[in-house]
Amino acid sequence: MSVAIVTGSAGLIGSEAVRFFSALGMHVVGIDNDMRSFFFGEEASTRWNLRRLQSQIREYTHYDVDIRDSDRLDVIFQYYKQDIALVIHTAAQPSHDWAARDPFSDFSVNANGTLNLLQATRQHCPDTPFIFTSTNKVYGDLPNFLPLVELDRRWEIDPAHKYALGISEDMSIDRSKHSLFGASKVAADVLVQEYGHYFGIPTVCFRGGCLTGPSHAGTKLHGFLAYLMKCTVTGDPYTIYGYQGKQVRDNIHSSDLIAAFYEFYLNPGIAEVYNIGGGRESNCSMLEAIAYCEQIASKELNYSYTDENRSGDHIWYISDLSKFKAKYPNWSIKYDVPHILREIYTQNCERWLKYSD
Repeated sequence: MSVAIVTGSAGLIGSEAVRFFSALGMHVVGIDNDMRSFFFGEEASTRWNLRRLQSQIREYTHYDVDIRDSDRLDVIFQYYKQDIALVIHTAAQPSHDWAARDPFSDFSVNANGTLNLLQATRQHCPDTPFIFTSTNKVYGDLPNFLPLVELDRRWEIDPAHKYALGISEDMSIDRSKHSLFGASKVAADVLVQEYGHYFGIPTVCFRGGCLTGPSHAGTKLHGFLAYLMKCTVTGDPYTIYGYQGKQVRDNIHSSDLIAAFYEFYLNPGIAEVYNIGGGRESNCSMLEAIAYCEQIASKELNYSYTDENRSGDHIWYISDLSKFKAKYPNWSIKYDVPHILREIYTQNCERWLKYSD
């Protein structure tokens, strides 16, 4: 049986990958030690999602292993090496603010952990596609210097600009403020590319916008839509940071992202890079997202506003999906923001209310 190795397997993207590739008849090996609870506290733990996977997915083997432990990773890859057909690396420290508090842990997880996985792939299964969930934060704050226009409820780009359909892969990742999280992800992104260029491993960096979905353990420092809906449901206070609440993000449902992974798996390239997100089909401003949440939950969000924006935060970011769509024409966005939020609400409302009690 073919094996898919998935890091961060109890998280949002990892668990979606587990379900998808196990449904194809693959045995999925998950690597996840619930560092999300270490980063963001018990409310962000993914153990609930792991228990669900273990009870529902027969062909799933879980390893409670830290990706910074190269020796234990090597044992796993050595054991399955002849059968490994795919490596999906989603494990990460994902927060700007948290990275500034503990730069060493952030870099060791995001950069060194990625290096460990690349080296294990090189040693044991060098022809296996390696899929990495990178981030649009590799572009730093350069998007903030685009010609942006303030509208009633959102920022938008000048429609005459070349990025009117979204930001493409030709934007520089140099000479900008990234946050320490962005810098550690740049290091990982370039390593993934280099293991493709230098060793010929079929690698890809998916530079994601906001990755979201009902399995997201949203928390204050990470998980925009899930945390926003959670606060709407529970009455917990929410703070908008800067830009009049008109900052724009594109949001991609985890299943749409995994569908993109599948297309690459079927037809891999070497050292590929793709911007991936909701694009023009699935994006919203903060104010627009709040309105959606309040409508779906039939409750008002308890929020406040501060003029001070988060350092390096994007004012407007929408991904140009044309490069990926040109290479993989069978792929498309299936979920828009209202659909995503309705799913998040339906599948989590009861659990959130129980936890808040």
